[in-house]
Amino acid sequence: MTMPTPHDPLKIGTRGSPLALAQAHETRDRLAAAFDLPSEAFAIVVIRTTGDDAALIAKDKPLKELGGKGLFTKEIEEQLLSGGIDIAVHSMKDMPVEQPGGLVLDCYLPREDVRDAFISPTLGGIAELAEGAVVGTSSLRRKAQLLNRRPDLKVVEFRGNVQTRLRKLADGVAEATFLAKAGLNRMPDLDVPHRPIDPDDMLPAIAQGAIGIERRGDDSRVAGMLEAIHDAVTGTRLAAERAFLAALDGSCETPIAGLAQLDGGRLRLRGEILRTDGSEALADAAEGSAEDGPEMGRAMAAALLLRAGEGFFDWK
Repeated sequence: MTMPTPHDPLKIGTRGSPLALAQAHETRDRLAAAFDLPSEAFAIVVIRTTGDDAALIAKDKPLKELGGKGLFTKEIEEQLLSGGIDIAVHSMKDMPVEQPGGLVLDCYLPREDVRDAFISPTLGGIAELAEGAVVGTSSLRRKAQLLNRRPDLKVVEFRGNVQTRLRKLADGVAEATFLAKAGLNRMPDLDVPHRPIDPDDMLPAIAQGAIGIERRGDDSRVAGMLEAIHDAVTGTRLAAERAFLAALDGSCETPIAGLAQLDGGRLRLRGEILRTDGSEALADAAEGSAEDGPEMGRAMAAALLLRAGEGFFDWK
């Protein structure tokens, strides 16, 4: 295997947000350690995506109205296909379940904390929100879960990276918001007042806390390098969760939550679907052999759709 060098570095594509850069640096450091290479043997290439447009973020519109999850991946994947970069680093909760032709997503780093975090400069949790309080989130899943538990709340769209959202809180746009705990852990220098939310109270997004690394399907050198840093446990968990999502035809327009946990060779999968206005939530859980995770995910999706009946999802 020909290794990258400072003169011919492996190019790592990423968005330019502080969190995206932290994830790209973690990927670089793991590859460098696995092959005893200097950090200069890797070049981090920042790619501006449509979803990073400041004017678009300022509109605070639902993701489905702005173009869906592809807003954050399209330009990066185009660079990957054209050879402008060698690998692309993504937050897996933002990734569609299908990749463009010619690209493969089969390497995951060890998963971070899966929980959501309640963010407020003054309050300690959802229970402390006054009746009718305004909370901000860009996640349809979180919005539906909040309105299901607290229909009195007013939920407003809240786009942007961590820093942008904190500024909006300071400006009084909302009293609280939510972020993935994993993102906060990956940026330890960022002082954010928060409290983790137990998954029993708010089941997280599919694949939350996981970093995925995308490559060209015909690049055997990169495939061999990524194999050295792939975390099989995370891969097993995500296989079940993403099968559940795929069978539900999950998209940015769909309030879906799910979490797979491993205990030895046993896998426990929990799933939840909600009406987009939060008026109804259906949940299920299953346990079985870890290798049967994808089939468990598909079966759970089918069972929930049967219970939901026609018209459960507004987007259908």
